[in-house]
Amino acid sequence: MARRAAEEAARRLKLRCISASAGNPTPLSGPELVQLIKQAVHDPVLVMVDDRGNPGTGPGEEALAYLCRHPEIRVLGIVAVASNTRRARGVEVDLSVDSEGRIRKGPVDKDGRPRSRGVLRGDTVDVLRRLDVPLIVGIGDPGKMDGADGLEHGCAITTRAIEAILERANVNTE
Repeated sequence: MARRAAEEAARRLKLRCISASAGNPTPLSGPELVQLIKQAVHDPVLVMVDDRGNPGTGPGEEALAYLCRHPEIRVLGIVAVASNTRRARGVEVDLSVDSEGRIRKGPVDKDGRPRSRGVLRGDTVDVLRRLDVPLIVGIGDPGKMDGADGLEHGCAITTRAIEAILERANVNTE
């Protein structure tokens, strides 16, 4: 679901999407992702990473850290997906998109419901505490949220989260 949501959001926003980065866990390394990003027809490029719920730093987090620290890659923002991972420390988000598609201060849970305080918990977000990222936007699990991010709804939640990043980075894809 997350791959389909990212691909649909990229299509709607006229972005490039590296579908080969989708997987649970992420099948590509940071250097492999950099090569694919450099080959993209135009910017911005959407990349997905995941860790399959593994505790500690997994392949998705390693690839993400590599991209964020690479001198030739400019990360505009991160869409942080909430999960029920209990061992995750979580990360503070700059804003979130709830399951109704509304921009909110603070985190959401896996179902896209606003949390009154705290951090967004997810299996691939702990690495964000150690990275310098301009914007972190939280969302619920694209496969959950009672279908609010489904293809039949145009993957509205994922699309809105990416739009928020592009708006704040002053990037026009038209």
